[in-house]
Amino acid sequence: MDAIQNFTEMISHLQGRSQRKRVAVVCPYDEGTQGAVLKALENEMIDALLVGEREKMGNAFDAFGQHATYVEAANADEAALQAVTLCREGRADVMMKGLLNTDDLLRAILNKETGLLPKGRVLTHVTCAQIPGYDKLLFVSDVAVIPYPTAQQRVEQLRYLLGMCRNMGIGRPRVGLINCTEKVNAKHFPFTAEYKELIAQAEAGEYGPCIVDGPLDLKTCLSAHALHKKGIVSPLEGHADALIFPDIQAGNVFYKTITLFTQAQTAAILCGPQVPVVLPSRGDSVENKFYSIALASLQ
Repeated sequence: MDAIQNFTEMISHLQGRSQRKRVAVVCPYDEGTQGAVLKALENEMIDALLVGEREKMGNAFDAFGQHATYVEAANADEAALQAVTLCREGRADVMMKGLLNTDDLLRAILNKETGLLPKGRVLTHVTCAQIPGYDKLLFVSDVAVIPYPTAQQRVEQLRYLLGMCRNMGIGRPRVGLINCTEKVNAKHFPFTAEYKELIAQAEAGEYGPCIVDGPLDLKTCLSAHALHKKGIVSPLEGHADALIFPDIQAGNVFYKTITLFTQAQTAAILCGPQVPVVLPSRGDSVENKFYSIALASLQ
């Protein structure tokens, strides 16, 4: 398949597959969640399993049609457990958070006996952004889950990013390892030494076809002009498909900046669990939640 360059192409690709993913939506009581699910149903992308208290869903349930099923739960905790069970038993392909606390949903996902995170897997967050002025989608990790990634967690972040890029038709993803400078500085920025190990592993073929380089600053990862102006040589050539940030603070500031000042559209999921988990922010629009459902459906 050709590389998917924007969210419109992503939706068209899903519609062309004629394959509905089963999405377990936990506590779909708010208008944003309901609007995104309805949009995904109208685009024939999903079958919805609406898990929660029927009366709290209001009249919206009647509009969802034949591809939506109600799964009763007495409260938010039970709804989260029910959704996890559906996914564990192979009756749902994707999970989505509605109107409940993130901690309550994560508690069910991370339960060591009945949860969705296989032993040895790392839970992390991946954002896909469509940014005005950049000519393709950009994948970013991690803006929401891991505060200070360990070397092993960074390896898993890289694996998830590469897998997601390949699912979008990018045969040889370009991944930039972000820092405020382009030099390894083990004293002040110890993670930059870990970057060099990641690059060596990628060059040795441990992650399949890909290009990984860093440390690089944001501009030199995403702008050939900035790269050449600084006189830096990088195989990314200023055209990164994905970025790994050094910590959650840097990643989150980047995310908030592009959504505030450029009105970037975003999609985001949790990687690591048995199924992709759509974990929207309270401030996300219906469109962004819809795009997150679509992104999860491609994994």
